[in-house]
Amino acid sequence: MNIVYLSLGSNLNNPLLQVKTAINEIQNSSQITLLAASSLYETPPIGPKQPNFINAALKIGTTLSPLQLLKITQGIEALHQRERTIHWGPRTLDIDLLLYNDETIDHPDLTIPHPFMHQRAFVLVPLLEINPSLSTSMHGALSNHLNHLEDRFDIIPIADSPLQNIKMNKSR
Repeated sequence: MNIVYLSLGSNLNNPLLQVKTAINEIQNSSQITLLAASSLYETPPIGPKQPNFINAALKIGTTLSPLQLLKITQGIEALHQRERTIHWGPRTLDIDLLLYNDETIDHPDLTIPHPFMHQRAFVLVPLLEINPSLSTSMHGALSNHLNHLEDRFDIIPIADSPLQNIKMNKSR
């Protein structure tokens, strides 16, 4: 079983519902087991003026290869009418593969560890909620990076956790 960390975000078309629905869709895949889900967070956008995001992180187990998993997550984004028109622009759903085991992957369609994860509080806050001691060979302890990000103070937890309506699949 491969251990993978994902980041989810949305700031269009009822972002809270977009993220919760995506979590259900991810866990409903026959080759994915949801192991942990962070709280939901409201976060300011990076890039052009746009609404705030709802972000979360997931820890999953899967038998899928990284590229197979990317295809599934991009399919879920497509179900949510994800459009890639403005760099760092608004989106109905964004699902990023952050870590895949301890592997380093440099493929034209996928880079793991995610190249900017250590620079983004909206990724690190939910990710470190799931695993506070998470580190990578490329970035070291991720908590050390969070301590240097000033926007970590702009991350607002939302009382409505994605786990309230999601049944964890510890085994299949």
